Amino acid sequence: MPYQQDCKILSLRALNAKAYEMILDAGVIAEQAQPGQFVNVSCGEGHLLRRPISICEAKGKELRLVFEVRGEGTQWLAERKAEDVVSVLGPLGRGFDVEGKRVLFVGGGIGVPPLLWAAKRAAKADAALGFATKERSILAQDFSAVCGEAAVATDDGTLGLHGNAMDAAKLLMEKNTYDAVCVCGPKILLKVAAEAAEKAGIPCQVSMEERMGCGVGACLVCAVKLLDEKGEPYYGHVCKNGPVFSSKEVVFDD
Repeated sequence: MPYQQDCKILSLRALNAKAYEMILDAGVIAEQAQPGQFVNVSCGEGHLLRRPISICEAKGKELRLVFEVRGEGTQWLAERKAEDVVSVLGPLGRGFDVEGKRVLFVGGGIGVPPLLWAAKRAAKADAALGFATKERSILAQDFSAVCGEAAVATDDGTLGLHGNAMDAAKLLMEKNTYDAVCVCGPKILLKVAAEAAEKAGIPCQVSMEERMGCGVGACLVCAVKLLDEKGEPYYGHVCKNGPVFSSKEVVFDD
């Protein structure tokens, strides 16, 4: 059940030139949240639509969000200060199923944050994280602290492997056995990871990133083509039916 609440900002800090970490006193929203869910945050009176932000972590009544500045709304959010109040709707959506499993988490860019809490919930976790460059990397140390192996790749080779998240993931998949693969990032990463997991016979969960309007399935902004249990296509909503799906549910080539 989602709640709408005015939440006090406990802290806000830049992680790099684009990414910010915000800690909120979120009360029941934090208490009810699960790994893989998200919240919709109001970004000032001049911005009608809330911005969807994945939950990086929840502890007690504190909610940890990590977001990138991508427009006026998130720029407004990045300019807030401790003790400011923001309106939050959540927790929203369907999260990851990782309890009791050994999981490989594959994240690209701002798709990395929602995987961290899930990695902490898994029985065993490894991670393959991809970034454009060392300066754009985030949370690598957090993953190293909770994962058996946390491999990092960058497009320019300035940190870790010279390549992308899937290059790092394939190396881990070659030497380890996993019960599940969980992926979040650009759609091409979801597709390639799902194909690699299927080839290896490993169930795959993908967290999709789409523009959202309402966050509760009332509008059509985040419509996505899916397959039902009989393999018949239909259109669902990332915010309501996801954001986490079995890779077998998603039509990637649409």
